[in-house]
Amino acid sequence: MSYPTILEVEPGSPAAGVGLTAGDELVTVNGVAPVDVIEYQQLVDDPELDLELMRHGDPVRVAIDKRPGEPLGIRLSSSIFDRVQTCDNHCEFCFIYQLPPGMRQSLYLKDDDYRLSFLYGNFTTLTRFTELDLARVIEEKLGPLYVSIHATDPDIRAGMLRNPRGATSLRWLRGLLEHDIDVHGQIVLCPDVNAGEVLERTCAEIVARYDGLASLGIVPLGVSRYATGMSLRAHTPQEAAADLDIIESWQETARRHIGRRLFQASDELYLMAGRQVPEAAAYEGFPQHENGIGMIRAFHDEVARLEAGTPDEGPQITGEWRTIQSAPATGYRAPTVTAPPAETGAAGPAVIVTGVYGAQALRPLLLRLEALAGRELRILEIPNEFFGGNVAVAGLLVGRDIERALQADSDPAGLYVMADSALKGDVFLDDMSLAQVAATASAPLVAVAPSAEALVEAVAA
Repeated sequence: MSYPTILEVEPGSPAAGVGLTAGDELVTVNGVAPVDVIEYQQLVDDPELDLELMRHGDPVRVAIDKRPGEPLGIRLSSSIFDRVQTCDNHCEFCFIYQLPPGMRQSLYLKDDDYRLSFLYGNFTTLTRFTELDLARVIEEKLGPLYVSIHATDPDIRAGMLRNPRGATSLRWLRGLLEHDIDVHGQIVLCPDVNAGEVLERTCAEIVARYDGLASLGIVPLGVSRYATGMSLRAHTPQEAAADLDIIESWQETARRHIGRRLFQASDELYLMAGRQVPEAAAYEGFPQHENGIGMIRAFHDEVARLEAGTPDEGPQITGEWRTIQSAPATGYRAPTVTAPPAETGAAGPAVIVTGVYGAQALRPLLLRLEALAGRELRILEIPNEFFGGNVAVAGLLVGRDIERALQADSDPAGLYVMADSALKGDVFLDDMSLAQVAATASAPLVAVAPSAEALVEAVAA
């Protein structure tokens, strides 16, 4: 087991008071070597701590007295100290298999670790889950967890995961629900595989056997141009509409039987089918907002609240995903670069830089956003040439596609503004930085949080 390294120490914290510094390696807490940041957090909640550290290769012991539950005040280099449980499924629809070669190595890591599900909202299939894992989750109430279900038919699920354990691993889901662990489920919907009649049977089984799920998000398959040899394909508009009919029918069935709709379709399915997204009540608190479910409705309602001057009551951008203060912010949780408040650019319209689906969602709101901002706006719709296929969400735009579109944009622009969801830290998925892309634009380019309020504030005249 590798030791986690202290990345930073909060000034004025108990850790700072005893001289802990960045670069120290944490070995034990009160004689226990924690296996992950979850166990670490429980250990350091004690008021009296005896820490064993490694500093420049030398062992160091430090005693700390603090208030019970007071944060120690350090941020660690990793969340998992022993080993991340990697995924041994071989799902044909897995987007990692659809990435081009030559990207940064971390993008190709497939995890199936329930701890990362608890910490960051990663979806796990439970095919590597064990009795010991279940006991720990129950004892420590590690929820919510996020579980990929895809289908309840054992043969179909095993076939989709290309793993025989896929046929039996949903027994762990039953165990979690029987012990009142909050679990959010997901179905990646693949035409000819688990859509249509199979989706119908899955929804029936969910209501009958897994009605304790907090929510079940249903998202369509994404197919990139690198998906060579895939037998899977994207939805047609007619298929998307038919699957939405199934989902909405089972929402009503669930509402009658268990008092809530339970099933929630992604915004992509509505856009594919050319349908309006439902009202906010259908999303029951937006528990899978970050999974692309209810984002359009939340944005529309936020615009209406801004027009009415009423307080924001929409979902938090981070949804229900959980983290622990000392855990490093990884993946989509990594801090992003947002716009300086005073950055309004030169005279001219503000240009909203977004993907194909983002443009579809924003066009009906453009005049209302202009009125709120007091400035002319236009939309620069950018097809995702990097990934290709049916990949059209703004969060998967890469630097080179944005750079190409900005250089080709000949219409007047005083400011370019984009959602920071495409950034991890200050870089895009293709490792281009925001600064690199901005340097090629004819007007300032800024990234803001993906909310109506942040957009309006960034572009306001």
